[in-house]
Amino acid sequence: MTVLGGHLYSTPAVAVRELVQNAHDSITRRRIEDPAFSGGRIDVTSDPRTGTLTVSDDGAGMTREEIDRFLATVGVGYTRGLRERSDELIGQFGLGFLSAFIIGERTVVRTASYQAPDAAHEYTSTTGERYSVEPCAERPVGTEVVLKLTADHRELADPAVLAGIVGRYCALLGVPVQVNGEPVNADAPPWRATGEAVAVHPVQARKQALAFAERMDPSFRPLCTLEVDGGGVRGLLWLQDVLTYGSWDNRRLAVYVRGMLLDDDARDLLPRWAGFVSGAVESDVLTPTASREDLQRDDAWEAARAALHEALVSGLARVASEQPEAWSRVLARHNEGLLGAALADEGLEALLAADLRVPTSEGELTVRELVDGGDGRAHVGLGTGGFEEMRFRALKRPIATGTRYAVVPFVRRWCARHGVDVVELGTSTGDRALFQRVELEEAGWLAEQLAKERQELIPARFEPVEMPFVLVPDREAELKARLEADAAQERIASAALHLARSHTATIDGTYEARLYVNVDSPAIAALLQARRDGRDVEVALGLLRAVLALMAAGERETRAGVDLLEALSGVGDAVRRLL
Repeated sequence: MTVLGGHLYSTPAVAVRELVQNAHDSITRRRIEDPAFSGGRIDVTSDPRTGTLTVSDDGAGMTREEIDRFLATVGVGYTRGLRERSDELIGQFGLGFLSAFIIGERTVVRTASYQAPDAAHEYTSTTGERYSVEPCAERPVGTEVVLKLTADHRELADPAVLAGIVGRYCALLGVPVQVNGEPVNADAPPWRATGEAVAVHPVQARKQALAFAERMDPSFRPLCTLEVDGGGVRGLLWLQDVLTYGSWDNRRLAVYVRGMLLDDDARDLLPRWAGFVSGAVESDVLTPTASREDLQRDDAWEAARAALHEALVSGLARVASEQPEAWSRVLARHNEGLLGAALADEGLEALLAADLRVPTSEGELTVRELVDGGDGRAHVGLGTGGFEEMRFRALKRPIATGTRYAVVPFVRRWCARHGVDVVELGTSTGDRALFQRVELEEAGWLAEQLAKERQELIPARFEPVEMPFVLVPDREAELKARLEADAAQERIASAALHLARSHTATIDGTYEARLYVNVDSPAIAALLQARRDGRDVEVALGLLRAVLALMAAGERETRAGVDLLEALSGVGDAVRRLL
């Protein structure tokens, strides 16, 4: 009794659920065995002044013999044998009544069986280890459980607290439940309304579903709802009306088994990418654990998981085709999360690929717009800023921000499917696609004059010709440096780090950046020609160095070690000497 009563449930509030569940199953039993019975109601009442909690029903009740056999014997319940005749029964293990001894210092049960309505009995116990049963005054058929709450659990007698607990657990219960005279489950869930004689207009049905979703999860307003009907589960999913980001995981799924809440955080039934999805579903086939606070990971669980996944994908497709305004809001709120979702699911990718947008230097664009603006290629930046981005801004060509969640793999996947080249800036492959390298006799001299330590100067041709040079940080060398630093061992698991370092071992890493000098630039061409003619080029070199330093000072990745005042002074000095 001590072990089971004290450790079977995670929270004392579950005790209230168990007592209501027993009342529900008693009503179900009477409906099965007593053809004349037409009632069915559960009342939960409390008295904060005396610290008592009462759960009463008009169900089958118990005979004196049944009290000894079922109520007072751990692990034995009437519903186990009755289950073969009904799938509406909730109890399975004969343990629910133990919960009374978790929260009550004294338990009194008054009951009269429909089989012997004139013989009522009163069961009394304090610990559950000893009990007494005596005849009591005549009472209606059914059962009344009265708990004198312990000092630690008297808050359960608070009407507001009690209404919240019972309302949460019993929201979908088929039997009417009242707490201190107020109904808590009067509104049936939308999916149970399919049998109504009058068909509901689709717009009205959507409003009812949204109202249900908001009532079930008041933390977020729902953007839209998606129906679930398959894999042994029925219910609704809804998308939260809140701006999310890539790593957001606020999955919320409440699972009801035969109308009673079993798990209000069954997030593992939803796909990992669905971090912005809430829902409520019910099932008659999912199997609870003994505590009835979790689900067994069996074949029924896997079938439900697959059904919820399919409901999400097909439901989003219906919203996209039938509710354009809601779909627009979904894309606006969850674009980044959906980028990752599209990568994780082929069905979602087919649905979303044309609509999802990626952040670029020219604002958020679809990949098609990114490609059209890039002269038939998708350009992706792997860093933050950089000279290469300055070059593309001058050309008014967009660059996708590859440092943002899921952007690089999403752009790669889209381009692979459409036969489009991807140019990843800052990589050796990407640079070869952007810069046409040329041989230049003065390359060594230019490197001495313009390049800093660990910068490789490369003569090239590129657009726009007005830009004399572009300094491109080597993203592969940056990755190598980060992964080979000692601090990486504190941030990355050893197995993953070993695998990553086996890749970076193939990266040269000699240079931190490449300085591409544009031989078609009028400024560079004039500088080289003046040197060939034997003229003094120090003023021009000073001006170019100052411009290079100013450009570096404005970029986060290259401005380290740049003396901005010195660069400005260099510009001023060159202008004075020219004048």
